[in-house]
Amino acid sequence: MRVLVTGVKGQLGYHVVQELEKRNHTAIGVDIEEMDITNAEETRNVIENAHVEAVIHCAAYTAVDAAEENVELCRRVNVDGTRNIAEVCGRHQLKMIYISTDYVFDGEGTRPWKPDDVVVQPLNVYGQAKYDGEREVQRYVKSYFIVRTEWVFGENGHNFINTMLRLGKKNGKVGVVADQVGSPTYTRDLAVLLTEMVETDKYGIYHASNEGYCSWYEFTKEIYRQAGMEDVQVTPLTSEEFPAKAKRPHNSRLDKSKLTENGFHLLPPWQDALRRYLKNKLADDSVFH
Repeated sequence: MRVLVTGVKGQLGYHVVQELEKRNHTAIGVDIEEMDITNAEETRNVIENAHVEAVIHCAAYTAVDAAEENVELCRRVNVDGTRNIAEVCGRHQLKMIYISTDYVFDGEGTRPWKPDDVVVQPLNVYGQAKYDGEREVQRYVKSYFIVRTEWVFGENGHNFINTMLRLGKKNGKVGVVADQVGSPTYTRDLAVLLTEMVETDKYGIYHASNEGYCSWYEFTKEIYRQAGMEDVQVTPLTSEEFPAKAKRPHNSRLDKSKLTENGFHLLPPWQDALRRYLKNKLADDSVFH
């Protein structure tokens, strides 16, 4: 299968291309230099000339706090850019996988969000834009997968783990929010699932993250434990004590049962994903330079 992957320079797109090639598919990875998704004509030409059967759309504007002040840019990338891709996929009956987020939900309660839960009011500009992107996919594409994920980390880019390791080494102490609960997601594991999905016709909306729930505080404690940095002092904070421009959901728990119902494997526990990430990342000791 020939598959075009957007956002190849990002954490997820990078690993999706690797996984597709591992399974003997032809992966065409593009980023803004090769295909500016906000340019409809350029997007159409690149996809059509690539002669692909599917598009896995990983590119996105993901600066959640900055989006509050850059609404137009965020929507141009996450809504208009997604529409441009969806229109081409719909016209040529291509499969499309769109990566969305737990931020489409309002984050209330404690029950894990199901894929078919009604989206009422995303809490921030980023969440609203990603949800509007979902609707563009559904509007134009019949053979679509919408995959909502969260708390993403991977070797190819900046992420929460690297930040905690750097701050822990520099300061010996950190303050981390303890009242927001969700699941970390390793891009290597998510890439395997996306590749398995694109090989099928089990279309629809799915939730995907590594198994198990934790708060950012608990995640941080485990990062330091596994990295041998347990002497770093970690202070639990409330969301109010850690002000941010964009409001975050307290409840980011995702119900992933639809995956197994459709024959897909659940991702490994997040603690195991963290262990493998640290093994890969700390091997070159780059985090500490």
